[in-house]
Amino acid sequence: MKEFLYKLQLVRGDMLQTGPTEQEQTVVAEHFAYLQDLNTSGAIILVGRTLTTDAHTMGLAIFRAESENEALQIMNHDPAVRKGVMTATLYPFKVILQGK
Repeated sequence: MKEFLYKLQLVRGDMLQTGPTEQEQTVVAEHFAYLQDLNTSGAIILVGRTLTTDAHTMGLAIFRAESENEALQIMNHDPAVRKGVMTATLYPFKVILQGK
């Protein structure tokens, strides 16, 4: 298995300042459930987000996949990406050190 990282950024940059719409809130809940399923399946290494609420706010998902094509499918299947609430960029990644 190879390791990958996808970086997520909000399409509507002020969502964290003004609050999500009902549709955005639904999509973010689906996004979280999707990541939980990936975690249960053993694909996820780490998921998190910055605690900032400005234009530089981002989330990261570090995960395992068999190939770059599979990693792209995982990233693009994320409901937040698929439904246009977040954009995502995929990077090949290698975990060098991992804490407990």
